[in-house]
Amino acid sequence: MSITRLLLNAALALTCTTSAAAQDKAALERRGHALLEANCSRCHAIERTGDSPHREAPPFRTLSRRYPVDWLQEALAEGLSTGHPDMPEFVFEVPEIDAILAYLQSIQVKTEGPTHR
Repeated sequence: MSITRLLLNAALALTCTTSAAAQDKAALERRGHALLEANCSRCHAIERTGDSPHREAPPFRTLSRRYPVDWLQEALAEGLSTGHPDMPEFVFEVPEIDAILAYLQSIQVKTEGPTHR
């Protein structure tokens, strides 16, 4: 096999893998959005724009201004019960947490400089 054909095959394999990964990521983000819409949207803004229906509930797109979004992983698994004063407790399973975190990461508003310590 020539080096050109070998490189072409490698490039094709990489493209297919990257495309599949992008599709998986998009599906994961859609699942996370659906979970947040069902459980959180009555209080929180869960989209890239808009105000939270509950005045004390932060828009999810700004969570990374307070702390790394990945820090929510444990709280989502053990029972998320802190937040605004009248927030109900939520407990999610690992696949749901992965989807929620993927979606949250995808909507974070970029800010300049460090946003948390």
